[in-house]
Amino acid sequence: MRKLSKKSRVTAAVAGVALVAVGGGAAYAYWTTTGSGNGTATNSAGGGTVTLHATFDGGLAPGNQVNVAYTADNATTSSTVVGALSANVTTNVATCLPAWFEVTATTTNTNVAAGALGTSVGSGVLKFNDSTTENQDACKSAIVTVNVTSL
Repeated sequence: MRKLSKKSRVTAAVAGVALVAVGGGAAYAYWTTTGSGNGTATNSAGGGTVTLHATFDGGLAPGNQVNVAYTADNATTSSTVVGALSANVTTNVATCLPAWFEVTATTTNTNVAAGALGTSVGSGVLKFNDSTTENQDACKSAIVTVNVTSL
């Protein structure tokens, strides 16, 4: 094996540097590019509504009140927000007048997750007002229903 002269070593070094530079340039050209494109998908239609529930203890008598808990079930595939609630009373006896009752519904915007059951969305009070002028015996054993909607 013969020894390389100084000139040969310099030439080999320059050739090596040039080879690296050319190779690096090729790598740079390989990774540099331009282009464009897009993607599309259809969002959920949202559809469906939540089911609202009002829960309270029975046994109301004139002059008494009970607390009401409002909950929501969301059978849809996306979360939704339940805002302000509105409630009213009906009874199963025509002579047990809904006007004798007062119900409140207090809530703030509440997120109800997709598929959730029984999410608390508010509270209120159901009052059975005592009438001093009318006989309220028609309400004995009547079924009182609190109907609730989200606005």
